[in-house]
Amino acid sequence: MESKNKGDLTINGFGSSNGGEFHHVFLNGKGTINTDITCIDFECNGSGSVNGSLTSKTAKISGNGKIAGNVNSSSLVIEGRAKIEKDIVVTKMKVSGHTSIGGSLKGEELKVKGRLKVDGDCEVDLFKGECHFTIGGLLNAEEVDVTLYGDCKTKEIGGQSIKVKQKSSFVSSLFKPFFQNELNTDLIEGDHIEIENTHAKVVRGNHIMVGPNCHIGLIEYSGTLKIDKKAIIDESKKI
Repeated sequence: MESKNKGDLTINGFGSSNGGEFHHVFLNGKGTINTDITCIDFECNGSGSVNGSLTSKTAKISGNGKIAGNVNSSSLVIEGRAKIEKDIVVTKMKVSGHTSIGGSLKGEELKVKGRLKVDGDCEVDLFKGECHFTIGGLLNAEEVDVTLYGDCKTKEIGGQSIKVKQKSSFVSSLFKPFFQNELNTDLIEGDHIEIENTHAKVVRGNHIMVGPNCHIGLIEYSGTLKIDKKAIIDESKKI
């Protein structure tokens, strides 16, 4: 059933609608929007999809949502599972669950608890995660603060402050032989760098602290360098 009131769009249960411009959009159940949509507030509950791009002030996906185009929003909250097939431009984004992005992500603040997959680059001011992530391109942020919850991969990491740490718990130690909690990357470059459980070809920065379970091919530093006895460094030099 579909209803429109004062520029609102609501789809309850099974139903579909063309896109357009609305104030508030609600997809409850298994609703589908067939073309691009622009609105103030967008909310998807259940299993909804947009066969186009979404432009909104706020957007929330709870359950299982799919956007076939781009997403441009001031606030994007994902609780559950979401698939965005193209690019995301967002001011603030919060993920609790599993999110897959077919393009790149640009924004100011990204907080992730769960799993994140970005095929392109991820460029934000703040990247804070307790997560498993795979980023096909560059992770670039002023501040990167990651607690590893699985095998994480990205081509490069760049930023001012970069922290990568291992989740510390009794449960994670029990499952360590079966699940890897480590970061794999070609390059980490920043001003202040603190890393654990990291495999990198090159780490370059000013002040660098290398914690346990790291294997680094080359470290280049201009300020200070501290290396844990459980880390393996093939080569290091001050520049």
